Amino acid sequence: MIELKHINKRFGNVQALKDVSLTAQNGEILGLLGVNGAGKSTALNIMTGYFPPTSGTVTIDGTDMLTDPLGCKRRIGYLPEHPPLYDELTVREYLFFVSRLREVKARSIPAHVDDILSLCGLKDVAGRPLGKLSKGYRQRAGIAQALCGDPPTLIFDEPTVGLDPRQVVEIRGLIRTLGKTHTVIFSSHLLSEVQQLCTRAVILHEGKVAWNAPLNQLAKNESLEDVFLRVTLREEAAS
Repeated sequence: MIELKHINKRFGNVQALKDVSLTAQNGEILGLLGVNGAGKSTALNIMTGYFPPTSGTVTIDGTDMLTDPLGCKRRIGYLPEHPPLYDELTVREYLFFVSRLREVKARSIPAHVDDILSLCGLKDVAGRPLGKLSKGYRQRAGIAQALCGDPPTLIFDEPTVGLDPRQVVEIRGLIRTLGKTHTVIFSSHLLSEVQQLCTRAVILHEGKVAWNAPLNQLAKNESLEDVFLRVTLREEAAS
């Protein structure tokens, strides 16, 4: 379980997050929604310990991120918006490397990597350099590295951005499968994507939590269907 309590984050004079509190329960797929600049990536970076909050606390299964960051990070697999890939390595070599970083026992790594390759649909490209892969396969490799070490919680930042429609369907299917055995948190700016995959949604707006509820309540909230347009009219000068 991940819990954020009263998180604030400032970058100089800019306050990116304002009193954000949310919880992702074990076995839940939680969608973090918001337009660009709403604070989604900042919230995910704080969840993963990439940088600390200005104030507030983050706990992973009851362990505080500030007092025991390594203990917390061992329980998290993270896919940032731009996957941390080494283009000169093959897919298999890369997953071996990440597994060693995640302290998987050496004798267990080959079987562990094989299981991840199979789960992520990467077996056919396991021997190809990451730099030669398509966008979809690179994204799969990014998800695969998050699974190394078998962390119980997975955090994905915009996992389907930039993919073609077929690749989007495939990655969503993979996330749905992972949600059966992991706690999954992922950010998106697409309500339809969150509705397809998640049991709960948190909507961030200008750094604040604007909505935090199960998806069935989100669907019933008519106010979220309102559309506002700003129209500017200019009268042509008479000739």
